[in-house]
Amino acid sequence: MTELKLSESRDLTRIERIGAHSHIRGLGLDSSLEPRDVSEGMVGQAQARKAAGVILQMIKDGKIAGRAILLAGQPGTGKTAIAMGMAKSLGLETPFSMLSGSEIFSLEMSKTEALMQAFRKSIGVRIKEETEIIEGEVVEIQIDRPAVSGAASKTGKLTLKTTDMETVYDLGAKMIEALAKEKVQSGDVIAIDKASGKITKLGRSFSRSRDYDAMGPQTKFVQCPDGELQKRKEVVHSVTLHEIDVINSRTQGFIALFTGDTGEIRAEVREQIDTKVAEWREEGKAEIVPGVLFIDEVHMLDIECFSFLNRALENEMAPILVVATNRGITSIRGTNYKSPHGIPIDLLDRLLIITTQPYSEDEIRKILDIRCQEEDVEMSEDAKQLLTKIGHKTSLRYAIHLITASALNCQKRKGMVVEVQDITRVYSLFLDVRRSTQYLMEYQKEYMFNEASIVDGGDGDAMHD
Repeated sequence: MTELKLSESRDLTRIERIGAHSHIRGLGLDSSLEPRDVSEGMVGQAQARKAAGVILQMIKDGKIAGRAILLAGQPGTGKTAIAMGMAKSLGLETPFSMLSGSEIFSLEMSKTEALMQAFRKSIGVRIKEETEIIEGEVVEIQIDRPAVSGAASKTGKLTLKTTDMETVYDLGAKMIEALAKEKVQSGDVIAIDKASGKITKLGRSFSRSRDYDAMGPQTKFVQCPDGELQKRKEVVHSVTLHEIDVINSRTQGFIALFTGDTGEIRAEVREQIDTKVAEWREEGKAEIVPGVLFIDEVHMLDIECFSFLNRALENEMAPILVVATNRGITSIRGTNYKSPHGIPIDLLDRLLIITTQPYSEDEIRKILDIRCQEEDVEMSEDAKQLLTKIGHKTSLRYAIHLITASALNCQKRKGMVVEVQDITRVYSLFLDVRRSTQYLMEYQKEYMFNEASIVDGGDGDAMHD
């Protein structure tokens, strides 16, 4: 007899990537803006975090539009982490967009257009709209289905009540379809938008909470609405200026929002939108929310981009600009002039500068603890000490890279906890910058186009230390 083979079924779970800053939840400050030692994924950098917290408070109070902040510090000192912490602390209501300095040169549009779009993505508009809604608890839904399919459309009746009144509504085919789609049943509290016919399920009535023995954890109980069934309510839509630009710029506007192929948007379109938004603001229909634009590796921008930023920051509808760089005194791209951080002096004048300091050995240890937790890696105390020493001698980034690699090595030898031997093994497999440079210097003659002899006068030991 042949054996029946059943196909193996597997649970499909959403894969979540662990990014370099996925452990950051905020700036880790208390109510008086004092930085906690280890909080919300942040470690150390007390001064920088406190300064970022002050900026954040000014953003929330709406007192800093059109200003710019520079995060300056050595590589691997947490500049991007502070920007991410600011974004998380602002919440979902405030627009936050990120951009790398080199991205501007690889887009299929002019540099200034790319910067303008980034600026407009960072400015939110809250549009208030009054709408008529019917809100009540469903008492009964009666749907009459025709005996012969296709003979006639479905008809039905919906009974809604509030604490004061009860009304029966006749239903058409579209409303029946919408109620079925939302899985509305008697005992649910619903809101129907009269203009669009959109049905929103607000929750289940408290009076019907004992109808079922089993309830899902997502079941929300609400009070039965009081007063009239028909009410006027204020609805708030949050959009960015860029989204309004795209929708108004071409015939298939809103589709371009999903494809990302927005192309260049004409200045006339933007002017008309700005005028309309200004009108709405005066009438009290709309409110401008200045967001945050974060440009990493800002030294990659050239003199044209810097000139554009200077002018754009003076605009009354400008977001808060946060830029980051790890460069010292270097040439401004597109000129022969040298300047601090590779940024022209006239733009540097406008920037509030926050500096980040190198991490101490103790802080590196705390960061590695957080990363082990984030990457779900069990590591022994000795292994963590060794990794901390490696991080202090080489770089924090290199030490973080070794966490997953050593976990895989531990898995290979069927171990449960990462030990010193796993760290030693991956340390010998993957070189850090210093050892790689040393290796290059020793075997420079075997490499092509080697110019080290010009730098160190042919000695070959200039980069040993």
